[in-house]
Amino acid sequence: MSSLLTECDVAERLHVSLASIRRWRLEQRGPRYIKLGSLVRYRQEDVETWLSALPTGGSRSGSNGNVDETSRHVTPTATAAMR
Repeated sequence: MSSLLTECDVAERLHVSLASIRRWRLEQRGPRYIKLGSLVRYRQEDVETWLSALPTGGSRSGSNGNVDETSRHVTPTATAAMR
């Protein structure tokens, strides 16, 4: 049996706050977890599986491998909303 991780263990390993881990769990966005009464525990392999399923990369690519120019377009409305 593998050892179980606490919420604090997972937060520390991912370099995020405990509040983020708890919010992800409530929103069903984070790694799978186990409830042992009132305790929450995580299997290391579930955390690793969740991490490997997250999207990676920094830009969208077109079918030819080049950056899709439409993803760079910023409208004046969007620019005003950012201010």
